[in-house]
Order: sequence, then structure tokens, then C-alpha cells
Amino acid sequence: MLRSTLTRCTRGPLASPALLPRARSTSSLSRRRSPSAAGHPHPFPVLPSLVDTSAPTFEERAAQMAQKEDELRAMWGKVCLGGGERARAKAKQAGKLLVRERIDKLLDPFSPFLELSALAAEGMYDGKVPGAGMVTGIGRVNGVECMIVANDATVKGGSYHPITVKKHLRAQEIAAQNRLPCIYLVESGGAALPHQKDVFPDREHFGRIFYNMARMSADGIPQLAVVHGISVAGGAYVPAMADENIIVANQGSIFLAGPPLVKAALGEEVDSETLGGGAMHARESGVVDHLAISDEHALALARQAVGGFAAAGGNAAAVTSREAPQAEADEPVYDPHELGGVTGTNLKKSWDMREVIARTVDGSRFAEWKREWGETVVTGFAHVHGHQVGIIANNGVLLSPSALKATQFIQLCEQRGVPLVFLVNITGFMVGTAAEKGGIAKNGAKLVRAVAATTCPKITINAGGSYGAGNYGMAGRAYSPHFLFSWPSARVAVMGPDQLSSVMATVSTDHEQTARLRDQIEQESEAVFGSARLWDDGIILPSDTRTVLGLALGVVTKAWRPEEREKVGNFGVFRM
Repeated sequence: MLRSTLTRCTRGPLASPALLPRARSTSSLSRRRSPSAAGHPHPFPVLPSLVDTSAPTFEERAAQMAQKEDELRAMWGKVCLGGGERARAKAKQAGKLLVRERIDKLLDPFSPFLELSALAAEGMYDGKVPGAGMVTGIGRVNGVECMIVANDATVKGGSYHPITVKKHLRAQEIAAQNRLPCIYLVESGGAALPHQKDVFPDREHFGRIFYNMARMSADGIPQLAVVHGISVAGGAYVPAMADENIIVANQGSIFLAGPPLVKAALGEEVDSETLGGGAMHARESGVVDHLAISDEHALALARQAVGGFAAAGGNAAAVTSREAPQAEADEPVYDPHELGGVTGTNLKKSWDMREVIARTVDGSRFAEWKREWGETVVTGFAHVHGHQVGIIANNGVLLSPSALKATQFIQLCEQRGVPLVFLVNITGFMVGTAAEKGGIAKNGAKLVRAVAATTCPKITINAGGSYGAGNYGMAGRAYSPHFLFSWPSARVAVMGPDQLSSVMATVSTDHEQTARLRDQIEQESEAVFGSARLWDDGIILPSDTRTVLGLALGVVTKAWRPEEREKVGNFGVFRM
């Protein structure tokens, strides 16, 4: 979710005009500009569009996508409500800000917020843990791009379910990879005890959060915690492990064991404030650095702290002082809001991915590379919000020439230090006698190897299907793209339901079992199912693709170090 979703829950939409699309006329004709409207020469040509926006097919596809978008907005709306009106009212009666209000006050006014994994836990835990009880995302604090990890105490007291831990760890992974300072807004009862076996003991469980904090701090990535409420058990280590921390007086508390457990273990009766309140920790234990009088004051102190370590020339300052994108950003010639009508939601109906590119990149300009060879994959260079990118987009099944073409293009981008954007709609690699004799296995492996070995930033947009080995070749989750987002119509599975039914029919005569499995795969491949389990970093509206890419590129291009290529060995460019 973009900050427009965040602020719908608080005080109206905020947007940065430098990153978010400018307002457009409602007329389709007036939205489109001539190729010369950019006002300055550019080496990349403008893509022509062959889409007829008045055609019945366009209108049918637009209606399909609009329905999906409405369903998505309804889910977002429920996530914004957290644990429900009763829990929200209780927090407000206690004088607390709600989690999204805290984030809104922490961030620079009118700056964007790229929320991650908003639908985590959707459809899980009987629907009682919306958003996994946590809000994570990237936003600007005192001009510094930071990773925000904020507990939502209206959801099960901010306790950590297995998917909550996974969401927290993913946020830290992105922060470490892109050298983003971390700000933790803490109000959590610790691990959800009924799920302790899936939260506590393993390598990627609760303890990994604190390991990551220690490693990032050692690597010069600032860690800042603000304690807004209870911070107990494992949750107490978040402020304790932070480089600097803040607590709200008479509201925040930090202890390894709460009053009930202390009484059970020691027979000692003590209240929360005496045991671990802000005044005690600020004046006696020394666990906290700053004592605030309210949520608002604590967030102001957090902004001050970020400004302090940035001004001191730390890592954050180095990140934010990098040069801005070299190219001047201008809007696409074609309206991004047409994307729903271009693609629709029926993945059995094909579309030309160039039409998606034309509604995503600056000025709709795209310098296509090897257009006539390996035609089922589109490759070329463009700019998004001023950032140069290399685009790899599917236009059909991956054949050997397509795989080799994409492999060589990745090497070219690696040599030049150009970030890669993968626009995915892939049924997989070609099968059959001719494909096997043509070396599809070895040629597909070359693409997979190139995706794995490249050090250039990778951003993946699942716009359609991402099936089988095609998921690997197009930088699926296993290949560690810096960011991975999905459209509402996206699908991810080992194969499509129709192919699965065909395969099952050859190995089983139980038609009922085949039908059940088909329905199961159909459900498990849906975008919301995958996003709930953090197979992506969130579902986005197609019309927001350009904006999301601009925000993501602003992060990854600042953190990428060309010298990182030396660690894996620059494989150069060799012809395929």
C-alpha cells in the first residue's frame, strides 16, 4: 500500500509531487501527450500503443481489473482498522495514537510511505490477525529514508504470531540490503504463546530479530526504538538492542517478565510502572535514553534523533547525500490508469507487455534491445522517475532464444550497473521434444544462474502468471529481488490449474481427487493467498506500478555499491 491508503485511515491523502503521478484530465485524449511534449531530446524512442481504449475488449478487461481492485481496497480498509473499533476506542481512551497515526506523525509531511506486506496473514488465524499485527514500510524521516517497523497493539496486543515474525524479519532484510536506518515503534506483548513452537526456537524465529539488530548496528546501520506501550519478554529486547531508544512516561513499559509472572516466580507483588515504567528505566536502570511525555513527544524526539545521526555523517547521511537521478522525470505519454483495460484479469488472454511498459516508464520512452530475436521476452532500457533501468518482460513462454537473450541482457546491465526490473507474466519454460533437443534445460539454467549471480538491484512485478521454472528465471522470491510486488490478478504456482488437471488425469483415475486438487491449487496461487504468507512485499494497483517502482528505485540505487560485483566476479558480457 502507498501512503494514500495509510492516510485514508487518518487525515486525508498526502503525496509527494516529486514521486507520485501528477493530476490528469479525465479526458482520455487530453491525458495523452505528443512524443515531443517532454520538451527536450532523449536518446530513447517513444513506444507506440496499439490499444483501442474504446474497444469492448478494453472495457471488459478494465471492468475485470476494477472489480479486483475494489476487492483489494476492501481488504486494505479492514487492515487499516486493525483489531476493530472496540480495541481502537480503548487505545484512544488511554490517550494513545493508533499505529498508523504514529507513522504519519513520524514521517516528513507530504512525503510518501511505501507500505510492505499489508495483507500479511490475510485468511490466516481465523482472520483475527489483520496485517499480521504490524505495519512495516519505508518512509522519510528528517529527509532520511528509513525502515519503519510498528506493532499494532489493537491486534492481539501486538503479539508475535509466526507470520508476524516473518514480516518483521523481511523488513530487516530489506533494511540491511539497502542500508536503511530502522525505527521500531514498539507496543507488544511478545510471542503469541499458543504458537511458541513456530515463533521461538528456530533459526528464523523471534531471536533472529535481535541478531539482525546487532549485525546491522555493527555494520553502521542505525537502530532506533520508540516504546509506546508494553514491551515484554522478547519484545523488551527491541529497545534494549537499539542504538538509541525513547519511552513514553506512564504509558510505555519494558520488562523481561510482567507482574503476574514475577509474582508466580518470586511471590513479589509489583505494578507495571514500578517494575518497568519509563521513569524507572530513565532514572534508575538506564535502559532508556529519552523519556517522553506523550506519543507525539516521543515521535518528535525520534525525528530529532534521526536528524542527529544523519548530521553526524553516519551511514544515513551518506545514503541521503548521493546524487539524485541524472535524467529528468516526466509522465508517460499513455495513462497508467489504462493498465487494467490493457491486461484484465483473465490470464488465458494474452497482452503485449510493451503496452504495460509504455504506461510505466518516463515519457513512454523505451530503447528495446534485440527486438527481433527471442521475441517471447522483451528487453530494453528506460527511465522510471529519472532512474535508468533495464527491463525484462514476458511476452509468452520462455524458449531457448528468449532465455539466452535475457541472460545476455542481465550481463549487460551488470556491466553497466543498471538496476533490473522484471515484469512477469510467464507460464514457464517451453517443453516438448524440440525444446529439449534445443537445450532448453541448459539455456534456462543460464538465465537462472544470471539472475542469481547478478549484483545489480532487482525489482520484480508479478503482473500475471509466475509459473514453474519461469518463476526462477524472472527473479521470483527465491532469487532475492530487492523488492517483489504483485498485481491483484497475479498468480504464483508450480503450474497452472489446467495443466495440473491434465497431468493428474494421466496418473490418477480419481476424478474427484483431481478436481479437489485443482481447486486447491487455484486458491493457493491467488495473489492474496501468497501476499498473506509474504511471498511478495505487497499487492499494488496496476496504476500504482510506476509510483511504486520510483519509490523502490530511490531506495535500491542509493544503497547499491558497484564494488560489490568484485565479490562474485564480474562475468562481463559474452554472446549467447
